[in-house]
Amino acid sequence: MFKSEQGSTFLGDARAVLKKVEDNSVDLIITDPPYFIDGMGDDWDNVRLKAKSSKSGVIGGRPIGMKFDKNQGYQFQTFLTSVAEDLIRCLKPGGFAVCFSQARLYHRAACAFEDTGFEIRDMFAWHHNGQAKAFSQSHFVRKNKRLSEDEKKVILKELGNRKTPQLKPQLEPMVFAQKPKEGTFVDNWMKWKTGLIDVEVSLDASFPGNLMAVSRPSKTEKRPYNDHLTVKPVTLLSHLIRILSIPDQVVLDPFLGSGSTAVACIQTGRRFLGIEKEEENYKIANRRIEEAESQKSLI
Repeated sequence: MFKSEQGSTFLGDARAVLKKVEDNSVDLIITDPPYFIDGMGDDWDNVRLKAKSSKSGVIGGRPIGMKFDKNQGYQFQTFLTSVAEDLIRCLKPGGFAVCFSQARLYHRAACAFEDTGFEIRDMFAWHHNGQAKAFSQSHFVRKNKRLSEDEKKVILKELGNRKTPQLKPQLEPMVFAQKPKEGTFVDNWMKWKTGLIDVEVSLDASFPGNLMAVSRPSKTEKRPYNDHLTVKPVTLLSHLIRILSIPDQVVLDPFLGSGSTAVACIQTGRRFLGIEKEEENYKIANRRIEEAESQKSLI
C-alpha cells in the first residue's frame, strides 16, 4: 500500500482488493477498466501491449486480422460484473459511478452495472479526435493468386475507396450509473451528501452537457516516464469529479492505471482510493501522486 496526504493506492487485482473496502464508504467511482480488446483483458501485459503498439502505432478494437468475435463483449461484461458487484457495495446510497468504455462495447459495460443493481442515468461521452482505423481491402485483392490482373482491376475499381466499417473515432462513451438512493433526493443528500450534481461546474461556461470536448492528454501528462497506453486527461476527470462530488469526499478508481484519477482528486480537493494490478503502472501512478501533492503544497 502507498499512502499519501490525500489518499491511498493498492497494488493488486481489483476483484480481491475491493473485498477489503468497507460498505458505503465511497462517495464516487470513476474508472477506465480493461476493455478486453487486443490483449487488454484481465491478463493485461504491458510488455506485450507496448510491442503491439510500437509495430502498428495503435492498439486496435479488433483481434488481429479484423476477425469479429462477440465473445470479447461477453468476456468484458462478465469481468466487469464481478467488479461492479463490489463497487455497488462500497458506494454510498445515491453515489455515482462513471465507467469509460469503447463505443462498440458500451452496452456490455452498461449491462454489467445495471445487472448488479445500479441505475443507468445517462451516457456521457468524451469528445476528441482519434486515429482512423478503417482498413482498405485493396491489398487482399492484389495478393489473390486466383484472380487475373484484369479481374483485379475490375474489383478494385468496384471497391473504390471503401474500407472496413470503422469511422474515425471522435468520442469515448462513459456509463453514468447511480446506486439507488435512500428516500427522496433531498433525504439522501442530507444523510449521505450524494445523489445530486453541481450544474455550476462547466467546461465552456454553459450548462454542463453529456458530451465533453476535452483535448487528449498533454505532453506534461504523458511525461517520459508515463508511457501508459490509455491515459485519460486530468482536465476531463477533474470536471467529472467537480460535478459529481464535493470537496473532501472519497473517489474510488479500481483500475488506476497511471494515476490520472488520483491527480484529479488532488487538484480538486478530494480524497482518493486507487487500485492497480500492473506494478509498472502502479509505480508511475504513485510518482505522479507525489508530484501533484508537491506542486499543490507550493500554491
